[in-house]
Amino acid sequence: MMRGSGYYNRAPRGRAVLLSIAALAALSFASAQTPSPQTEIWKFDQLASLGGHPTTILGNPHLIESPYGKAIEFNGIDDALYVGVHPLAGAATFTWEVIFRPDGGNAEQRFFHFQEVDATGANVGSRMLFELRIVDGQWCLDSFATDGAQSKTLLNCKALHPLGQWYRVTAVYDGKELKNYVGDELQGSGEVALTPQRPGRASIGTRIDKRNYFKGAILMARMTYRALPQTEFLKMPPLVTTP
Repeated sequence: MMRGSGYYNRAPRGRAVLLSIAALAALSFASAQTPSPQTEIWKFDQLASLGGHPTTILGNPHLIESPYGKAIEFNGIDDALYVGVHPLAGAATFTWEVIFRPDGGNAEQRFFHFQEVDATGANVGSRMLFELRIVDGQWCLDSFATDGAQSKTLLNCKALHPLGQWYRVTAVYDGKELKNYVGDELQGSGEVALTPQRPGRASIGTRIDKRNYFKGAILMARMTYRALPQTEFLKMPPLVTTP
């Protein structure tokens, strides 16, 4: 833009270099102040890693073929995966999406858990969970987030859904309000002031302390460091067709 105005050509060479350096410095400062939104996608198409992070396997979770491609199935008794990262650590706002299939099992299940840890590796109070409840042969979504001081539980068992089907569930936090969805249907919302969580780890198929195991399958998860509008929610993948 400066070159087109003729200003750059008229400036002495030394001054042009200084202007360029200043512009680069300003750009670098702006970039540091406004980092690009961070997104991590975990596809459950292998057991050895999720999103490039190595897993620790408990029990015998196993790969299955779903209508949308490979997924991992959990038995609701002792199957789980652990990952040594908290993919939403540091996020002041976030969107957390999971495509999964609940199949029944115990009345209370934790199918995804992000846990902050301290310098010794011990669990602390800050955590985020996706849970479900089985009610009258159907299920309802339970989402929970806490920074150790403030917390919010979103549980709406008036909104029941059939078991054995694939769903996308979503938790969105915009810095003031936590919301959760099954598909595009709002399940609950509530105001809460959460501070960003520090690094930690994750468990899938169980609570981090090996309780409340999940019976069903998981296809993928996406974690985004901003509050997405519904128009940008994860879409169900195309159905797999056989020749």
